[in-house]
Amino acid sequence: MSRGISTSVLVTVTGPDKPGVNSVLFAALTRHAVDHHLLDVEQVVIHGRIVLAVLVTTGADPQDLQESIEQAMACIGMQVDVEIGAQILGSARRGPTHVVLVLGRPVTARAFTEAARALAAMDINIDNIRRVADYPVTCLELQVSVPRDDAATDAALRATLVGVAARGRVDIAVERAGIARRAKRLVVFDVDSTLVQGEVIEVLAEHAGCAEQVREITEAAMRGELDFTEALYRRVALLAGLPEGLLDEVAARLELTAGARTTIRTLKRLGYTCGVVSGGFAQVVQSLADELGLDFCIANELEVVGGVLTGRVLGPVVDRAEKAAALRRAADRFGVPLAQCVAVGDGANDIDMLTTAGLGIAFNAKPALREVADTAITHPFLDVVLFVLGITRDEVEAADAADGVLRRVPIP
Repeated sequence: MSRGISTSVLVTVTGPDKPGVNSVLFAALTRHAVDHHLLDVEQVVIHGRIVLAVLVTTGADPQDLQESIEQAMACIGMQVDVEIGAQILGSARRGPTHVVLVLGRPVTARAFTEAARALAAMDINIDNIRRVADYPVTCLELQVSVPRDDAATDAALRATLVGVAARGRVDIAVERAGIARRAKRLVVFDVDSTLVQGEVIEVLAEHAGCAEQVREITEAAMRGELDFTEALYRRVALLAGLPEGLLDEVAARLELTAGARTTIRTLKRLGYTCGVVSGGFAQVVQSLADELGLDFCIANELEVVGGVLTGRVLGPVVDRAEKAAALRRAADRFGVPLAQCVAVGDGANDIDMLTTAGLGIAFNAKPALREVADTAITHPFLDVVLFVLGITRDEVEAADAADGVLRRVPIP
């Protein structure tokens, strides 16, 4: 073959991962003067098996290059495929437009197959797949490219995958790819049935002997069937006469949602500003916020006279509109654009807050909220929020291990 003619060569190496695979391959390439014509490299290791792909151009005889590579790889027990004249797609690849997360306990082959088929039917290419987590759920991250990146395609993708998720009994979250996904800086959580299990007001109602009445009002409000402010006034009125000390008792017995401590701890490590905006009560929530080291806590304040609840709320009610306003104030206070804010909640009164944030996550939410949220999670583990933000389980556990707090609680 004459000198001066450049030929593209795609080399794909597979086999058991071990030190030296890259060095041996690139030494073989260097001997054939392609060290300055390296166009692309990608590598992935899956359960101890490596797949390494290298695209080069060479002015030397590509057949000689192929023979040299095959001999070098055989010496270290690796398989290799060499494609001479491989198509060069260009130096400026657009990259993925969206990230699709598939989460389940487990993620079945059937569910994943249906998701892949749905994407193919929309002419959406899967550029890359990686496992983000194996605990408390399996989470697979697919980086995908849509053929036409516009609002209509975005909506169609989300709608299609909602159906796939329901049939496959998995969660499927869709996000925009790019730098914005990694630029979130403030996360705000609802409290009842989000950061903690259950509804605080229902615990108080049990002591007041009106639990069933309060539960009915709460469920109607969460479904969006009853104005939240009116619902709150009705429920709080039923608590009149309870001793103030009961609030501290209830606060001490709050049970955090699984993964809540891990989530807050990890976000704080990464420099996120974290807080709560709750339709619950400040006298109960504030101690929890202090314990978790949250940066702000916004909630309703119960009126107390003579050490007894009066059945009234002081000041403006933290309702649906006020939750969104509270998020805006927090973002302004900490100098974070709304596009870099995340809101997590479960009820209809969280709708405005989630739609105001750059990323709204519905956590085990009522239908009214799931319909407007960017992402819906149905698994009862709050640390799934970390995976949605692109933080892997390995990264979480490496940091926990360094701090001596690593543990995995067995999941039934």
